[in-house]
Amino acid sequence: MRRPNVLLTGTPGVGKTTLGKELASRTGMTYVNVGDMAKDGELYEGFDEEFDCPILDEDRVIDELEDKMSEGGVIVDYHGCDFFPERWFHIVFVLHTENSFLYDRLESRGYKGKKLQDNIQCEIFQTLYEEALLSYRKEIVHQLHSNTPEDLERNLDQIMQWIEQWIKDNN
Repeated sequence: MRRPNVLLTGTPGVGKTTLGKELASRTGMTYVNVGDMAKDGELYEGFDEEFDCPILDEDRVIDELEDKMSEGGVIVDYHGCDFFPERWFHIVFVLHTENSFLYDRLESRGYKGKKLQDNIQCEIFQTLYEEALLSYRKEIVHQLHSNTPEDLERNLDQIMQWIEQWIKDNN
């Protein structure tokens, strides 16, 4: 049975990981957190002193994921999306969180200074939504609000319905 590949993207702190893990649990699909995969495989090409974080080696990430993505049934979670091949995804969900919620979430993770401000600005200007629209066909890019536990449940229900319909239409 063929299953779709789903991309969850958005600013750090919007709930991609929570949504992705729960979605994988409910669907039996494979969940991939690109940040964790990069950390485990040391898929970096340097360190960004300004943001105090490693720099992802995008080519190595793509090489690492290629076979898995061709099999289908993968939920990918990452805050960037423009380097993934367009052919990989059947649908893209960009999570959006109001700044008051996002600020508290990022601050609790230890974000501060420029890193905190840049991520808040990224959300204000919907940078990752624009990136997704430029990287994928507009009809497969959808924005979901991710502020409350109720939003999480609504998003899970919506994505589950989409996956079920995709499976019916493609098998």
